[in-house]
Amino acid sequence: MMIVVTNNAPPRLRGRLAVWLLEVRAGVYIGTYSARAREMIARQVAELIENGDAVIAWSATTDAGFDFETFGQNRRMPVDFDGLKLVAFSPEP
Repeated sequence: MMIVVTNNAPPRLRGRLAVWLLEVRAGVYIGTYSARAREMIARQVAELIENGDAVIAWSATTDAGFDFETFGQNRRMPVDFDGLKLVAFSPEP
């Protein structure tokens, strides 16, 4: 399973995601794809996010049972803590 959550995404990206995934709430997309398809979707998000931000989470064989990647500017950034991916908050500007 894969989940994509977007904030302030341009309409072009939202339309592209809606082609591949089901939009269950505004800016929240879900679907089940292979790693190769997920990487292609992630490239599209990275190229089209502009001033917005997004996170993609998917099932993985990690201790947590999932993995994720972020795109764009956001206060929440992933950090590796002894092999476990956690989220760090940046201070407000």
